[in-house]
Amino acid sequence: MVDERISRVAEILVDYSTQIKKGDRVQIVTDYEAKDLALEVYKLALQRGAYVRVKTDLPGRAYIFYKYASEDQIKHFPEVEYFEIKNTDVYIAIRAPDNVKELSNVDPKKIADRYKVLKPILDWRVEKTRWVIFYYPTNALAQEAGMSLQEFEDFVFSACLVDWKKMVEDMRRIKEAIDNTDKVVIESPDTYLEFSVKGRRSVIGDGTKNMPDGEVFTSVVEDSVNGEIYFDIPAVYMGNVVEGIYLKFKDGLVVEAKARENEEFLLKMLETDKGSKRIGEFGIGLNYNITRPVKNILFDEKIGGTIHLALGRGYEETLSKNESAIHWDMIKDLRKDGKIYFDGKLVMEKGRWLI
Repeated sequence: MVDERISRVAEILVDYSTQIKKGDRVQIVTDYEAKDLALEVYKLALQRGAYVRVKTDLPGRAYIFYKYASEDQIKHFPEVEYFEIKNTDVYIAIRAPDNVKELSNVDPKKIADRYKVLKPILDWRVEKTRWVIFYYPTNALAQEAGMSLQEFEDFVFSACLVDWKKMVEDMRRIKEAIDNTDKVVIESPDTYLEFSVKGRRSVIGDGTKNMPDGEVFTSVVEDSVNGEIYFDIPAVYMGNVVEGIYLKFKDGLVVEAKARENEEFLLKMLETDKGSKRIGEFGIGLNYNITRPVKNILFDEKIGGTIHLALGRGYEETLSKNESAIHWDMIKDLRKDGKIYFDGKLVMEKGRWLI
């Protein structure tokens, strides 16, 4: 018997997040441990009249690729995968890692080089399909979060099974404020960062791209970022955890970078390309059902009372001009002593919005 909550999440992914309809070409990309949810999504998509393909990844495949692939193989462009995404209307990724540290000891340059090669496929998927990503609760994710599997399941389903229409209405006030703002200031005892969002477009994270969701995000005027920021929530990227990140910006560029743990990985990612030292996204976490970090960006960036900045690629829908092969979200917790100002007006204090 499938957990009733799994069936409800499947309905959200199919009928709310991607709105699958008759004739849609649907690609479900899943890890094996998420088979119960993947099969529920597959069944519902078929019942909606879609043409559905399921791709299942194997545990350890990514590690084997980066360990044994030659430079030529890493830089080879997968034409078949590109053809697939160009003939896909809906892309549903159900991730269920059995080892979140699988790529921790892989040379970050190999990963960065591969991401550069895959960028056209990622761009097409992000910009030209209806897509959503969900992390299925596994023992590996629960261990990383410091929870039992049952506790983590409760955490995940609580974050997803909410009244999304009501949450969207609540977030609309924040969006309207951002869209009428020029200068943003983020302030706390260890942070003072300012930048402009003038002329950019904010977007409500309403559950149609990520599940769970609950954020408002936009891009920044690329050369307007100045000041320094300390990220007190671990930043996870491609299986690597970097803790205690400090960044200093001048005219939009990172001019100084440090980390308490795994600094080498941070510095290598910053050298990926011209856009990796600039901010592609400014986001605000507004899902107050998510109360603690679990070292998974899909959840952590949505924590109510936090903000996040993504180094690298910005989203076309926010009118970002920053291009990069990476998009790495880093989260700042403002619930204890943080403040946000829009054009000099205090709009958020200690994680609570005053708008």
